[in-house]
Amino acid sequence: MKRRTALKALGYGIGGAVVLTGGGYGVYYAAAQQDTVGEIAFDKALSIPPLAESEINASGARVFALGIQSGETRFKAGSATRTWGVNGTYLGPTIRARRGEKVEFAVRNGLDQDTSLHWHGMHLPAAMDGGPHQIVPAGETWRPRWTVDQPAATLWYHPHVHGSTADHMYRGLGGLFLVDDEDTEASKLPSEYGVDDIPMIVQDRAFDGDNQFEKRVPLGGSLGVIGDEVLVNGTIGPYVDVTTRLVRLRLLNGSNARLYNFGFSDDRTFSLVASDGGLLARPWNTERLYLSPGERAEIVVAFKPGEQVELRSYPSEYGGFLGRIEGFDDRLDICRFRAASTLSDDSAIPASLGVAPDLAGEKVARERSFVLASDQINGRSMAMDRIDFGVREGTVEVWDVVNDNGFVHNFHVHDVQFQVLTVDGGKPQPHLRGWKDTVLLAQGKHYRLAMRFRGHTDPNTPYMYHCHVLQHEDDGMMGQFVVLGEGEKVGTVPRTHHHS
Repeated sequence: MKRRTALKALGYGIGGAVVLTGGGYGVYYAAAQQDTVGEIAFDKALSIPPLAESEINASGARVFALGIQSGETRFKAGSATRTWGVNGTYLGPTIRARRGEKVEFAVRNGLDQDTSLHWHGMHLPAAMDGGPHQIVPAGETWRPRWTVDQPAATLWYHPHVHGSTADHMYRGLGGLFLVDDEDTEASKLPSEYGVDDIPMIVQDRAFDGDNQFEKRVPLGGSLGVIGDEVLVNGTIGPYVDVTTRLVRLRLLNGSNARLYNFGFSDDRTFSLVASDGGLLARPWNTERLYLSPGERAEIVVAFKPGEQVELRSYPSEYGGFLGRIEGFDDRLDICRFRAASTLSDDSAIPASLGVAPDLAGEKVARERSFVLASDQINGRSMAMDRIDFGVREGTVEVWDVVNDNGFVHNFHVHDVQFQVLTVDGGKPQPHLRGWKDTVLLAQGKHYRLAMRFRGHTDPNTPYMYHCHVLQHEDDGMMGQFVVLGEGEKVGTVPRTHHHS
């Protein structure tokens, strides 16, 4: 029995509140584990988000037009689902730009309410960040611009409206932002978009009897909405026809709350080649990879002619007692890969990929501590008009971050990529040794994160740091900082940041 069916049988539904005592909660708890292995038809070709169209203007900038809109999307048989999207009805196009390029956007909000687009993982001026201070009012257009100045990486964009991010994301706003550079273009890694270099935005959703998105929060849950169906690029039960021996998967955990423990149905080894901020120094071979909400990973998988295998999410060790009802015990089939009888073999996994983060030996200007607990950071909830601190441009800081209340949290910092120096005093696991902007926080462990703040000073316009479990973020587990130039002091957040 699916979790949804079992919970409805117990009287639990969207917005519903029932009190289950004694054996009642035991039945609910027992029904909470989901296993879709062998249940997914895999009868739809994986949808590949189109590359966003662009043009070069008179100043030499690459210009993209993004229209945020509402509509309907047919995910399954029966009624179409009411959704939001960018240049379409669900999700958005993949934006692609090269390091050193000037980019400009015309972000038109065609909804009947305010929203925003944040460029997650991008180094850029605070006023262009798309956070809660860069709201795009209904019917208006926002025109951010900056120069792409960071290594090649799989970044993404999504709404960031304070108090409503979870809702706007769940309706469908989001997409990938790929940065290219000379090093990756010269490598032998698989690189043909949609063929052997495949974007995979993995999300969970729950549907009601009329195929509408249902915001189902587990009874007694702490993370927010947990869905019982998995979508990849908006496709339920997708398959990929493989034509090359090596395939690069750009994985994004685009869910509001669910943690994925990725692996393959035959437990094959795959190679992690890049994390949030770009290529690792060398590939890491593994059979499992955790991604929390907002994290990305690029993995390369080898296939044999004629074989078939599923990408799967396996049970996780992070959930604790409540983990079962919030999906941590679930086993979910995500996507099937069907290899052709003959596979081309033009790509390779280099033994050396990129440059390892190198901040460990740098002079540290300031150390700070962050405790995440009770929808607060350091005992304070997010306040739009409060700048929590300022950092000095050109300096390196080390932030000690700990999850201190028993629930699952992660930690995302805007504008910078950070180096995980240590986890509870020990060397970080291999998947944490590249540049990161979002990190899963195991309960009680201290993560020391080193980051350099460079360029883009603004004493009045803040960047965010927050838990990327979106309900936690919306409930106040977020703070804000500014980057200060020489002689500057922390300023005051303007009351409005509307754009036309």
